[in-house]
Amino acid sequence: MSRIESEPIHANGVTSGDAPPTLRARCDALGITWLEKPPEIAEDAVALLDADVAVRLRAVPFGFDGRRLSIAMADPTDLASVDELAAMTGRAIRRVGAEQAAFADMMRLAYGTTAARMAQSLADESGLAAPEVEHNLDAIDAEDVHRMAEQPTLINLVNLLLLEAIQSRASDVHIEPFESDLRVKYRIDGVLVSQPQPPKHLQAALIGRVKIMANMNIAERYVPQDGHITLRFEGRKVDIRVSTVPTLYGESVVMRLLDKSSLPLDLVSLGMSETHRGLIDRMIAKPHGLVLVTGPTGSGKTTSLYAALSKLYDPRKKIITIEDPVEYELEGINQIPVNPKRGLTFATGLRAILRQDPDVIFVGEIRDAETVDIAIRSALTGHLIFSTLHTNDAISSVGRMVDMGAEPFLVASVIEGLMAQRLGRRVCRKCAVRKPMPEETAVRLTERERTQFGGEVTVGEGCEECGRSGFRGRMGFFEVIRISSALRTAIAENRPVIELRRILGPDFVTMRADGIQKAALGLTTVEEVLRATQDVDDATD
Repeated sequence: MSRIESEPIHANGVTSGDAPPTLRARCDALGITWLEKPPEIAEDAVALLDADVAVRLRAVPFGFDGRRLSIAMADPTDLASVDELAAMTGRAIRRVGAEQAAFADMMRLAYGTTAARMAQSLADESGLAAPEVEHNLDAIDAEDVHRMAEQPTLINLVNLLLLEAIQSRASDVHIEPFESDLRVKYRIDGVLVSQPQPPKHLQAALIGRVKIMANMNIAERYVPQDGHITLRFEGRKVDIRVSTVPTLYGESVVMRLLDKSSLPLDLVSLGMSETHRGLIDRMIAKPHGLVLVTGPTGSGKTTSLYAALSKLYDPRKKIITIEDPVEYELEGINQIPVNPKRGLTFATGLRAILRQDPDVIFVGEIRDAETVDIAIRSALTGHLIFSTLHTNDAISSVGRMVDMGAEPFLVASVIEGLMAQRLGRRVCRKCAVRKPMPEETAVRLTERERTQFGGEVTVGEGCEECGRSGFRGRMGFFEVIRISSALRTAIAENRPVIELRRILGPDFVTMRADGIQKAALGLTTVEEVLRATQDVDDATD
């Protein structure tokens, strides 16, 4: 087991709200001071406690009271931590309690760039460096990499990289090796954000540490590998999917952070309009049939289907999923991970599921003719099937299924609904302002679209809450098609996609139109809508 699993990263109180009354009452009874807001923080006090210890013990030194060191603690009644802090700092401790929000602010102010500081402090540690072979990774022996990766300071650096990524709401962490540098990036709200670069000579040790944590083969550097890390953060479980691929200057690492607590499991949180929610409700209320969600990788298809399954969940129904991989664990739903190495593919898994007496089945993706054939036959025999496809828009999924070998009349008989989606960033509510629409934005819209804005758009100016980006969080742009009798007849007759689109009629709302409506309401920006939907719609006046 990796160190980060056996020694979990503890909470640093980033959630807001009042402290538990019992803790506050105990502190009052013991005469322990309680902070309502962050005090001034003295740098010489912070310097007495290393960042990794502060995070582990949930303690922030902020000043001096005579010879005593004043330390704010998430739990001032934790005497074991107080003793350890006294031993670490060599000073008597004056413990102070703090509201969770105040404690979170103090932790950020004192140790907000912990990973960058630690990487810099490691730069001069010769015990971790191999300067004579830093550009010749073949020459570094696997045993040397293992030795460097087990250094406590290197372990703490990787732990803090992950901690900061989770605190920053990152969905992915990228470690990219180049000839003269090693780059670290976090994907926040769908956009990669560069972080301070660790020293190049730490590359082998840092990547080696990640591979050890993910139970990968540290000696193998020339084939792609996949692994998995589980850690605890603020009392909740965070799963990390790890992927490595060999590049010209070493292995590129991508870690996908899967935090169930941040998963919006209702369609309102995903940004779906009331009209679209009504259509979805009618689709999932069907006793049998096939519902497809389409879009490229990373467009939120699985999250939307998770939200639909959660809405559909009833203890009286048997719901089974087969996924590659299982991204989030859903309460009360049987989830099966695909394992091709052992012969468990979508097709074989779906066959087995049908013998489990299911009411609802979620197939992570329809990839081949065998899977589409079994899915259609399952829908024909009284099961409600949810799945995803990779197509640009909703109606194109019909043609995609036919291309994979499905008979048009069978597709027409089982299909109940189609949905396509993209993701765009939300404007930060704290720094949102209304401004006149720029000319370069206006020329990209049709006349009908421009009239929705009244000459003004909403943008985020940038603040601490959103990391100066002007955006915080993401929302979906959707198009939803509920199969009508006319559309079902056209699908059975294998009509081309262009004819199927005409049947949808003027009331059909495209992804672009849905996004423009949300931009006009100030929820996102025109640029985000156009960026996300430009491969789908070419609007004309």
